[in-house]
Amino acid sequence: MRLHQFLVSLFMITITIAVDITIGDVDSVCEAAKYVADGEWNYYEGLKYGGVVGMFASPNYWWNAGEAFGGMVIYYTFCDNKNESLRDLIVDGMYAQAGSDYNYIPSNQSLTEGNDDQGVWGMAIMEAAERNLTQPSDDHSWIALSQAIFNTMNARWDTSHCSGGLRWQIFTWNSGYDYKNTISNGLLFHLAARLARYTGNDSYVDTAEKVWNWMSDVGFFNRDGDDLIIYDGAKIANNCSAITKTRWSYTYGILLSGCAYLYNHTQDETWKEYSEEIIRVAVDYFQSDGIMSEASCASGSHCNNDQRSFRSLFSRCLGVASVLIPGSDSLMSDFLTKSAEAAAQSCSGGTDGVTCGEDWTASGYDGVYGLGEQMSALEVMLSTIQGNFAAPLTVDTGGNNDTDSEAGLGSEVQTNSNEVKISGKDKAGAGVLTAVVLAILSGGGAWMIF
Repeated sequence: MRLHQFLVSLFMITITIAVDITIGDVDSVCEAAKYVADGEWNYYEGLKYGGVVGMFASPNYWWNAGEAFGGMVIYYTFCDNKNESLRDLIVDGMYAQAGSDYNYIPSNQSLTEGNDDQGVWGMAIMEAAERNLTQPSDDHSWIALSQAIFNTMNARWDTSHCSGGLRWQIFTWNSGYDYKNTISNGLLFHLAARLARYTGNDSYVDTAEKVWNWMSDVGFFNRDGDDLIIYDGAKIANNCSAITKTRWSYTYGILLSGCAYLYNHTQDETWKEYSEEIIRVAVDYFQSDGIMSEASCASGSHCNNDQRSFRSLFSRCLGVASVLIPGSDSLMSDFLTKSAEAAAQSCSGGTDGVTCGEDWTASGYDGVYGLGEQMSALEVMLSTIQGNFAAPLTVDTGGNNDTDSEAGLGSEVQTNSNEVKISGKDKAGAGVLTAVVLAILSGGGAWMIF
């Protein structure tokens, strides 16, 4: 009996320290991040025979895959850049979803893809460009793919309703086609800012300013004293006058980091002031007991599958802003440290003992698990070590991507077509990639949580 109790106690101790983390110690953060990153791959369809390369298991959507790959590029760059199998898995997965026109409107998503979905993939592809990830092919560089995404999104700018802006949806048959939201427009702004900094082409600055000014003029931004409040969006009826006032962390993050990229490129103090203002408001609003929380839905565990992942992009954007704007880390370091420590503490569930939970204030695992929980924990951990690495690259600081400012402009962008092309190529290679998992999920990482 005593031996049994000892073994149980030893097992519980192992679980407790499995995702131990010391903030400020890069090796410790990367070791903790490895457990979490390995957990993400459990949801990856591209490792299953017949699975779709570049996609994650239902109920996760296509945009979640872009979200996940963006975080994996950062994890690979900071923590595991000698792992060629991991690199190839990331590159193959990201490129497989480019679509036949290489603008990230693949045929397998043509019924459901929105502007925000394409924009999140744009963030991931830009990350690959800025981190000099191995190019996906001789014909298409990461930055050219990013430019194709930007160009096709920007071509949808709609002045016929609300004097401008992107609709939430691309295709007329999707619910939300009559809605213009901050996240879709914020992603266009964000990509314009990153492309301006990467390429040095200030026409992207002009686009970023156009989008920012439109969001402000239409009322998606509001002032509460000195605070900049960022709302969700509005239906196009009545000139977008009925604003939906819900606030989401990833919207704040994407706009914040867009401002940070613009400041870093232009040195215009206006963008620095916006960045710091958004940081101050965001770290105060999206928290519970000083720990990151999705304020609009976390109370009562009402967050849906998408919303449970928003903190991943929020964390990523805070982290890169701390690098792009010198001194801004003082506005968020305590918040990120406390949140990363709490996230690591939540990664103590499942049969493996390292599955991450949703509620980081629970002082442990809360029983809620999924891809969103893994992504959010991974990215908040990685956000604490961004300052230990070089800033995202540009063509002037070592970026090795060939730019193509007209990428995507030759493709036909349809918003009202009922024709859907079905191709088996999206599944090609899944059987081969299955073998790669053995090289990646080592050290006890190959676990099941279902």
